[in-house]
Amino acid sequence: MCATVARFSVAATVRNLNSAPMPIGHAEMLELKRWNTPTIYNGWEQITDGDAAADAFNIEETSDFMPHMGVMVGRAITVRIEPSNRAHRETGMEAGKGYREYVASIDAPKVVIVQDLDKPAVIGSFWGEVNANVHRALGCVGTITDGAVRDIDEMRNAGFKALAQRLCVGHAFAHPVDWGGEVEVFGRAVKPGQLIHADQHGFMVIDEADEDGLLEASRFMDTNECETFLPAARNAAGKPSDEVLADFNDAALRFGGAVRKKFSGEGEFG
Repeated sequence: MCATVARFSVAATVRNLNSAPMPIGHAEMLELKRWNTPTIYNGWEQITDGDAAADAFNIEETSDFMPHMGVMVGRAITVRIEPSNRAHRETGMEAGKGYREYVASIDAPKVVIVQDLDKPAVIGSFWGEVNANVHRALGCVGTITDGAVRDIDEMRNAGFKALAQRLCVGHAFAHPVDWGGEVEVFGRAVKPGQLIHADQHGFMVIDEADEDGLLEASRFMDTNECETFLPAARNAAGKPSDEVLADFNDAALRFGGAVRKKFSGEGEFG
């Protein structure tokens, strides 16, 4: 990887975030935390023009090192690192200060998206006890990095969630290379300000156009499951198989009919 990467303008990033409409506010983000990320996907696929088999979610496998912390939701802030390259620290002594100013300039809640330019040969972590506490104090709820994390007990104690590729021992030369621009993690491009929903299953990056109606759609799809398939399955004990199958067929009709009536789309089950 090259030693010098152009730094993005913090001021330009802030202007872009402030001028762009953000349909989902903090209160709605808190409501979105009530459902896991697969449920949000179920709602998203009903309202998006995107490809339900290719868009919005991580393509590569992630590891959630704090699954008991549940869901994290927030706006993406972005940074790139290259821990193997000493030159970034030697030539960018003020980068840490500038990066922290960028983090502080964006409204909470925030999810820090970290692209590790060393990938796949990950050797050092941007994250540890100190950096997790610093970012938590600046309104960040967690991170998604295709690099490594360390000090995970201390990160949990700070209330800072992490999805990452793996654990590691040291930080090497993990220093901000650039920030506030588009990054790519786990096969998914992420822009600053995009809505992030993540848990132990992976994460979603929601386009601005898909935010409006996401909460309602996710709530509807969860309720639809609870009113059709789940009762049929939970009440199956002791019934003959032909009656159970009839119940499932009826549930499929009602589930799909509700989806078509609400969204003019197709349900997951048929």
